Amino acid sequence: MKSDIFKKLFNKENTWAFLFIAPAFLGILLFIVLPVITSFFISFCHWDLISPIKFVGFNNYIEILNEPLFYKVLWNTFFYSFFTAFFGVILPLFLALLLNQKIKFSNFYKLSIFIPYVTPMIVCAIVWEWIYDPNYSIINWLLGANHGINWLYDKNIALWALIIASIWKNIGYNLIIFLAALQNIPETYSEAAEIDGANSINRFFLITLPLLSPTVFFVLIMTTVSSFQIFDMVYLMTGGGPENSTMVMVYWMYKNAFELFKLGKASAIAYILFLIILGLTLIQWKTRKKWVLNE
Repeated sequence: MKSDIFKKLFNKENTWAFLFIAPAFLGILLFIVLPVITSFFISFCHWDLISPIKFVGFNNYIEILNEPLFYKVLWNTFFYSFFTAFFGVILPLFLALLLNQKIKFSNFYKLSIFIPYVTPMIVCAIVWEWIYDPNYSIINWLLGANHGINWLYDKNIALWALIIASIWKNIGYNLIIFLAALQNIPETYSEAAEIDGANSINRFFLITLPLLSPTVFFVLIMTTVSSFQIFDMVYLMTGGGPENSTMVMVYWMYKNAFELFKLGKASAIAYILFLIILGLTLIQWKTRKKWVLNE
């Protein structure tokens, strides 16, 4: 009996399948599974990459929760994520509705909006640093700010500057998803509602939006998760300043790990962030039945 099962499992077809899957499996094991397990263990230890690892229990978590900077970083992360997710869903949905109409040069507009998404972050950061430059800023010129607004050097608006740049960078991806979903909605629904006397606003809220709700749900979750993991833009444009006004969870974790060499504390920050993202995702998943069609 066991030999038959072994023969079925390791026949020629399955053997080739295992061989083709092996590289991807090893990559996931080496670069995802093992680091996750290792970092979880390190979060309960004190380690500076030089001295021996010392088990300290929950001390890293207690230190983080007792640190005033943690709550400022947490607030910055939630503030950034909320507005990035909100406008990162509303704006591409609005643009998708416009570009889904039969207008001239629509393909050019789609391409123009999507290009920033595939542009390397370092290029985007350099461009936006020029745009935000207090002396030569095109935004200050358009606003008529004679003395210049210090977009990246004012603690009251630096985080807003990052939010605007981030929305611009990622709006193209969500736009393409919404456009694909809109084009899959049969026009007969809207035509029937128009015959019954429904105006464009009623057709959108009563027909289009409910049919788009599964796509909106997907985009909302993906945008929320990605916004909580923001790092590169902060690293390249502000370094967490001024006065920690743009310090977010992932960048704070990076500073503790690779500048202060507190690997245990950095790992604990990573798992606190994981629990926050998991909690928000579960809340969104539980509430989907109230507004997502066919759920």
